[in-house]
Amino acid sequence: MTRPTGQVYGELEQAYDHFNRLLFDGELPAVIITLQRKKGARGYCSRLRFANRDSQGQKATEIAMNPAYFGVRTIRETLSTLTHESCHVWQFHFGQPGRRGYHNKEWADKMESIGLMPSNTGEPGGARTGEHITHYIIPGGPFDRACNALLTEGFTLSWFDRYAPPEYIAALRAKQASQPGADDVASTSPASTTSSAATLEIEGPEGATVEGSGELPKAYKRKYTCPGCGANAWGGRALNLICGNCSKALVAS
Repeated sequence: MTRPTGQVYGELEQAYDHFNRLLFDGELPAVIITLQRKKGARGYCSRLRFANRDSQGQKATEIAMNPAYFGVRTIRETLSTLTHESCHVWQFHFGQPGRRGYHNKEWADKMESIGLMPSNTGEPGGARTGEHITHYIIPGGPFDRACNALLTEGFTLSWFDRYAPPEYIAALRAKQASQPGADDVASTSPASTTSSAATLEIEGPEGATVEGSGELPKAYKRKYTCPGCGANAWGGRALNLICGNCSKALVAS
């Protein structure tokens, strides 16, 4: 019988060691990899977060990965997040980190050198430094080639979270609602199906099927008010609503 704990962490550690060897010349120290569901974060790095009870003075940095994104992104994209956090490990041990949460030029230069382009939007042209910086994979770059080498060996991430993060579902629904002629935001991707009024089944990449709430979290809803009769409605952030009583357009607040 498969032992899921050993398999999921073993695969992540295998990938960490692989990219350490090919992209960081094997210089990175051993880390403790954890799974953490932090809202809005695909992963994060916490410097020397763990201490060894039996070995005084021994500490280890944590790389946390958010499994809620494993089923809605490709394995290559997930591995790029692991390597993004590995760049923080590199800077913690060999560079000069910026203030807490700040991605500075040294870190950005290291990212670019290994084939991941820092960008606050995740697209070309985005800011390379700042508080909230993601990245995109440089085609044909060192990371892309190292990832190809790993995937051609049959590597996979066997386990993924069955439930997609609410912010991912909300973004899909908002995107569809903003498209001309969209009259139903229940279907959120070309390969998705609705299993109930409140639950969506979405076919993610590489054989993953995840579920998500059909209801938008409150943080992604807006209040709409009729300027004529004062009636209120709540819905997505890109709706054009007409009052059935006054035939006037509702105003978002």
